[in-house]
Amino acid sequence: MRLSRSCLLLALLLAPPWFVSTATAAPPTASDTVGAATRDPDAIAALERMGKALRALPQFALSATTRTDYVLEDGQKVALAGTVDYKVIGPDRFFVEVRSEHQHRQLFYDGHTLTIASPEQKYYARVENLDRSIQALLNDSATQLGIEFPLADLFLWGTPGFPTERIDSALFVGTDRIDNQPTRHYAFRQPGVDWQVWISDTTRLPLQLLITSHADPALPSYLATLDWNTRSAVAANDLVFRPDGATRIVFVPVAVAADDTATGGR
Repeated sequence: MRLSRSCLLLALLLAPPWFVSTATAAPPTASDTVGAATRDPDAIAALERMGKALRALPQFALSATTRTDYVLEDGQKVALAGTVDYKVIGPDRFFVEVRSEHQHRQLFYDGHTLTIASPEQKYYARVENLDRSIQALLNDSATQLGIEFPLADLFLWGTPGFPTERIDSALFVGTDRIDNQPTRHYAFRQPGVDWQVWISDTTRLPLQLLITSHADPALPSYLATLDWNTRSAVAANDLVFRPDGATRIVFVPVAVAADDTATGGR
């Protein structure tokens, strides 16, 4: 069966093709750790404190400005700007909107059903009977649904879904200011990915994240600067999807769409 263009639009990943979540990076092997930098226990402790601060939030709103590297066929990198906005009521409800000049997606999750919407194309799709927490959904969404949620690590740090044993290098870089807020800058390495985080001295929440993939020789990166609102209540109505005339289509995981395209829709 040939997929319609509308199905393919909703099946697209929300992250670039090279993107690797720090939570899903492979555990280090003996060959990976030979000659690796030292795991600074203070850096690991700072990461664990950040995870506890994140898990202690019953609800929050988050706005992020992003810069994503894409690698062209000739190896040249181009950086595209975008935004990510989350509204979350734990443990199992959220809304996220991803915007750039090339993409606009909205996702709604109510603990049971995930709705993926493309507002400009007026299409939406649903995955029902999920019945799991946000952490469980994001932990396996890439493999089961073909969706890489932006900034998914924010929901996995401080949980069993992110064992610090996977980190084979951890170091403190220094102090810095992000949006005029004092932070401590840390760098980590796992097989296939380097990542850095700037953690607020005040809230222990991450204020900036930089992920660099080793999956491509061009070493593309994803940079996100985060603006948190943990004081204002998140309105439950803001997490409810309203079709407003949009057409529902069948959800097609990326792997299925890619296979169908490769075989000419047979």
